[in-house]
Amino acid sequence: MEIAHFNDLLAAARQQPDAQRLLLVFAGASLPADATAEQRARFEAGESGELAPLMCVDKDPADLPDFAALQAEAAAMGPEWVLVFAAALSGQGQRAPEAAQVEAALNRMVEAVQSGNLNGLIPFNRDGEAVQLD
Repeated sequence: MEIAHFNDLLAAARQQPDAQRLLLVFAGASLPADATAEQRARFEAGESGELAPLMCVDKDPADLPDFAALQAEAAAMGPEWVLVFAAALSGQGQRAPEAAQVEAALNRMVEAVQSGNLNGLIPFNRDGEAVQLD
């Protein structure tokens, strides 16, 4: 299944035979103090910037109706974000992953965003569309 929108990820997670947790890291973008004029222009156009994790959460796909619900919850909980990085963590059968597994996986995701090592994470923009990062 191709994941072009966050709702595609939700649908895929719900179809898995094992219980799933969606792991989400919301990131903001900023410019370094020594940014060039070109970097500033690209940043203002929404095309660049340094990503920094702002908040993270895990969700049961069954408890999240769609991207709009996630977006509303994120707006109520935290600072302005530009991308949300998503991954899924499988449990065994109907048993969801243990809390310690979820916490460890979220910590690894936060570190991945901080270091720019984004393999295995799907970034979504504020419209819920999967994006390709350069």
